[in-house]
Amino acid sequence: MRILIAITGASGALYAQRLLDNLDPGRHEIHVVLSNYAQAVLAEELPGGLRLPPGVKSHGLKSMNVPFASGSNPFDAMVVIPCTMGTLGRIAHGLSEDVLLRAADVMLKERRKLILVPRETPLNLVHIKNLELLMLAGAVILPANPSFYTRPQTVEQVVDTVVARVLDHLGVTHTLVVRWKEEKD
Repeated sequence: MRILIAITGASGALYAQRLLDNLDPGRHEIHVVLSNYAQAVLAEELPGGLRLPPGVKSHGLKSMNVPFASGSNPFDAMVVIPCTMGTLGRIAHGLSEDVLLRAADVMLKERRKLILVPRETPLNLVHIKNLELLMLAGAVILPANPSFYTRPQTVEQVVDTVVARVLDHLGVTHTLVVRWKEEKD
């Protein structure tokens, strides 16, 4: 699978790191692009910096000379994690001023999987309308809302409850969290 991971300046850099930690570059072609403000948030939230697994390709935000900037070279999926509401709004309205936004536009127009992981609260009506536009356009909106029924003990385990859902939507097998079980008779 060819996957683009886009990281924006929303709080929640650990979501992106844990997703990268749980994707195998030996099995998938993985590319990463960061928004302008992502670097500042990564420095604040990941003191050791973003760790890219060997084989993951990183790209500059302003270069359009990347395979995922064109529908003629489509990727299988793109995940924007975490996704700011500003980025979400620009994607919803088709603004393609950089390669991150262009790639999202390509995913929508080519009917490829675009997963947006917003990490914002509370939401205003503009956010809701942008979410609606994106859902109608075919994007998967997967808010960074962790679950607690597995009784996570660490921040990473809490984050992994969201990352597991992203991996599920990508169709990537994992053992990050215990699955919900049926009641016993």
